[in-house]
Amino acid sequence: MSQLSPQPAGTSLPTSADVARLAGVSRATVSYVLNNNTTVRISDSTRRRVREAAADLGYVPHAAARSLRAGHSRTVLLPAGQAPAGALYQRFLTQLESGLRRLDYTVVRYGGVGQDADEAAMTWAELRPVAVVSPDDLALTPYGIGVLTRSGARAVITLGSQPVDGAHALVVDQREVGAHAVRHLLARGRRSIGVVVPQEPGHALIARPRLAGALRAVEESDADAGVRALPLRYQEDSAQDLASRWRTLGLDAVFAYDDEYAMLLTRALQDAGLVIPGDTAVIGAGDLMLGRLLRPRLSSVAMELTCEQRPAEMIDRLVQNPGGPPERHHLLRPAVVARESS
Repeated sequence: MSQLSPQPAGTSLPTSADVARLAGVSRATVSYVLNNNTTVRISDSTRRRVREAAADLGYVPHAAARSLRAGHSRTVLLPAGQAPAGALYQRFLTQLESGLRRLDYTVVRYGGVGQDADEAAMTWAELRPVAVVSPDDLALTPYGIGVLTRSGARAVITLGSQPVDGAHALVVDQREVGAHAVRHLLARGRRSIGVVVPQEPGHALIARPRLAGALRAVEESDADAGVRALPLRYQEDSAQDLASRWRTLGLDAVFAYDDEYAMLLTRALQDAGLVIPGDTAVIGAGDLMLGRLLRPRLSSVAMELTCEQRPAEMIDRLVQNPGGPPERHHLLRPAVVARESS
């Protein structure tokens, strides 16, 4: 790693002119190299010399000056949602951030608590991002989208279950998870199906559409079947209480929201003397490794977030070509992984 050149106290910050002198090149060459401009032919050795000089001096380009030259910033804002984000979303956001950085964007993960959607949009606009990827639980409004666009955002994208008028959308339709789980249970001959609805704050954004998908799967089938919502907290006593009443509910299967709730409920049902899958079939979602270690091994709905064009490249395209009609890209790819529990 390069060591920063010692500078006396009170000296000014290094400039591109300092880098140019140290590297033996023009300031224009420094600008081309450090702004990753590939339209000008510059040898690899010169690029390396410029970057080493910048590192030695501790010089970084001024973001505001670069924004003025380009007419827009290179900042992409990824606001943090207020609901808990699972591993699927975290993995997607990490890959998105890495892809954007490779395309020379500055990615800012921004956290805020206690603001409504319009207040949040006004706060984000103060940062002058060139693009915003908004989480589902902040529910951007057309007003907020307008605020962001007028502040210089070339692409406003929502990440969640429902598109918003005026914004591009990366759609994660959680109804498909519930529908896949219940179709699997119906195919296994189950007709009285419970669907776990977590009671913890923040889970409703996912739990509601998964329940809706489960109901839709039954409605679209020819089976004489029914679905019953099962409120459950992620606590042993809550699972034990539900398991103690299980035989009175007349259920022969359960979609337990996700693998963690499925494992909690499976243990409680077994402790209550029920046989899985003989008395009750169980399926979760997320395909966690721990679920495969249970006995019986847990059936699950595996999920991936993917689309035809890599999301980072899609955002870059939208930034380079603003003003087009809102695009819709469906990301969620669910698939049932059938094991012994169902």
